[in-house]
Amino acid sequence: MNSVIGRCRLCRLGDRARQETIVTDSDRSAAAASLVEDEAIRAPSSPELGERAGDDAPPPRADKRTAAAPNPRRHRGPIYAALDLGTNNCRLLIARPHDHGFRVLDGFTRIVRLGEGVSVTGRLGEAAMERTMEALRQCRNKLREHQPTRMRLIATEACRAAENGPAFLARVKAEIGLDLEIVDRRTEAELAVTGCADLIEATAAGALMFDIGGGSSELAWLDFRGGRPKSQGRMPAAIRSWQSLPVGVVSIAEKFGGIDVTHEVFEAMVSHVAEHLKQFRGREKLRQMIGNHPVHLIGTSGTVTTLAGLHLGLERYERQKVDGLWMKRGEVDETMKVLLAMPFDRRVAHPCIGRDRADLVLPGCAIFEAIRREWPTERVRVADRGLREGILISLMDADKVHSRASRYPRKNGNG
Repeated sequence: MNSVIGRCRLCRLGDRARQETIVTDSDRSAAAASLVEDEAIRAPSSPELGERAGDDAPPPRADKRTAAAPNPRRHRGPIYAALDLGTNNCRLLIARPHDHGFRVLDGFTRIVRLGEGVSVTGRLGEAAMERTMEALRQCRNKLREHQPTRMRLIATEACRAAENGPAFLARVKAEIGLDLEIVDRRTEAELAVTGCADLIEATAAGALMFDIGGGSSELAWLDFRGGRPKSQGRMPAAIRSWQSLPVGVVSIAEKFGGIDVTHEVFEAMVSHVAEHLKQFRGREKLRQMIGNHPVHLIGTSGTVTTLAGLHLGLERYERQKVDGLWMKRGEVDETMKVLLAMPFDRRVAHPCIGRDRADLVLPGCAIFEAIRREWPTERVRVADRGLREGILISLMDADKVHSRASRYPRKNGNG
């Protein structure tokens, strides 16, 4: 489900990383890199997805949450790990519970483009699998170093859609020793909501959360008119409807191109996505709710964080300035206009975009724009967090580590 690409940079992570540095090459590197040990992160309890989350939704699939590690480092509390292998990125986050939240000990994120070509061939390519294997080896090494008490390793759309996805994960298990599970779309939407729940405005009657990924995009409509969950971590119980769109930044770029994007090409992208949005259950009712009640968008993706970085005029991406940022409708309009007018070479050179993201950011904007046109709201809240955080919260809650629900420290907002 899917982040700003910055240039590789050295970053300090956690108490062990006070003596070492790691280089991240990521489309959301700041999500791990800027969360140092000095920042306590609050964590809500894990949710159960409410029955309102689509009557035709398949039942949740069994996950592969691990049992306790043979020699966990219990002297300072249990350690948890979450790995998200998506169409475009491979991301790992390792954390230890702290007070009513957790501290990030280590992280890794790399652009692997595992789903490159899947929309055309239906199969994972050899080069893409080799890139991913190398990234997963580094993740394996970090997991060995930290010896997490429990971990959950998930794969999303690329492995769901590819004919050889399960075979690739079997190879990963045999050669690297990591046992990844392919999660269904319902679980992906649930985890994304869990990871972002803390950024939903307290006075809102509802929210539409979206996660623009590489191969798919998840949407979840949360409706609080019948009561708001007392626990932030159980926010998915308020999901009234959800949808997984079979479009993401990689698949859109492969279909329409992402280098030289004219106004006509961009509009064709938007129209393509809009056709998929017509299948959203409760589409008209959501539009009516937006017209009569305070409802806002909340976006967790590189597309939205990129727009936020551009809007703020950042010389380099800074997570602490982006995560939780409010952007008004006019600000999004203006920033998108600037981005559409930006030549490819300038996108490559921009520190909040970078070479690895330069051909994907406009396809992502097209998905965002289709959502905005379908359900126009006055504001969108930017979230630099997502599946990994949702996984960690769920694991910790399952072990009853936390008794109260709130993940990141609440922000007063800036919009």
